[in-house]
Amino acid sequence: MKYLCLICAETVMEQMTEEVAAQHFAEYSEFTQTIKDSGHYLGCNRLLPPSAAITLRVRNGKVTTTDGPFIETKEQLGGYYLIEARDLNEAIQVASRIPGAKFGCVEVRPVAEDEQTLRALGFDDAAKLSADHLGH
Repeated sequence: MKYLCLICAETVMEQMTEEVAAQHFAEYSEFTQTIKDSGHYLGCNRLLPPSAAITLRVRNGKVTTTDGPFIETKEQLGGYYLIEARDLNEAIQVASRIPGAKFGCVEVRPVAEDEQTLRALGFDDAAKLSADHLGH
């Protein structure tokens, strides 16, 4: 199964001292290589701070935008990993090693891979893809 690991923290890289950020980047580099080697890695990226975000809404066909995140919280979404794991327990074990978990939290969420979702997202052979992903 695929799991999205959403990394949240009160302090993002841009708010860290140069020395602390450099150490944190090194920890992420090491972690990323480890999960690539183990076969868990599917993708990842770091997000810019909420000050770079735009929130949009469409109501009655009209688009409105607001600078910044939709919700004001202390913790900020700082990045993500998309991983492959046998089950939720294995996903939790992998996610627990994400360096940002020491400073904030990591939300581990299963990715929907049911036939209806795959078809809606434009996968040509959704039934086959769903069966392959579910191990059938």
